[in-house]
Amino acid sequence: MKPPAGQASTDRPTAAGIVLAAGSGTRFGGSVNKAYLPLAGQSLISWSLNVMATISDISPLVLVIRPEDHRRAEEVLDKEVTAEVEIVYGDATRQGSELRAFRHLVPRIDAGQVDSILIHDSARPLLSEELCAAVLHATREYGAAIPALYGPDLSVTGDDGASSVQLHRDHLVRAQTPQGFAARPLVDAYEAAARDGLDATDTAGCVARYTDLSIRWISGEDQNFKITYAHDLVVAQQLLAALDHQVH
Repeated sequence: MKPPAGQASTDRPTAAGIVLAAGSGTRFGGSVNKAYLPLAGQSLISWSLNVMATISDISPLVLVIRPEDHRRAEEVLDKEVTAEVEIVYGDATRQGSELRAFRHLVPRIDAGQVDSILIHDSARPLLSEELCAAVLHATREYGAAIPALYGPDLSVTGDDGASSVQLHRDHLVRAQTPQGFAARPLVDAYEAAARDGLDATDTAGCVARYTDLSIRWISGEDQNFKITYAHDLVVAQQLLAALDHQVH
């Protein structure tokens, strides 16, 4: 039997780590869900799950998948992931998939066992332990934290439907994951959005609309890029090879 994620003490709340792998990945091409494509001998989903599993205070780990990928996911988790992972079936939209994962955690949130939630895209396999820990630390200190890089666009959506908002005068940032939030306000925001029939473009947009949480932006990492197209996987392979060369 695999150990639970992290090494947190049982007498204080933990943070749940959610990895999303329920998308179709149509832009990548091919017949296989890109979340299960190999990167240096491991499926994409394994990379971030294994990183989260090393972080003290992250437990449980939840993987959100498509029902048709269940057997493949179980095989990957059994062979490649070091910690116990709970599987939740996703919905047709990202927001719906996240809500199903949150509802899965509600009993533990209500019992005071989980106080924070980190949500990560499986398509960002090169998440570092340092960045994950930094997001968790900032989440617990401020209530909401998102890693970001300066860039020409934003994934946060404003009330007017714009695809980007301006921060720090002239600077725009590109949001990454994992994004961390205090558990109860996050769940309440998503339930409110479900009642209103609102499908926000991302987690932060929903939180901004329905809570008073002030999002803390922290420095992201260049290597934490998203595998969207086939070329991105090649770049990730080359980056890992370069990093391995530097280590040796």
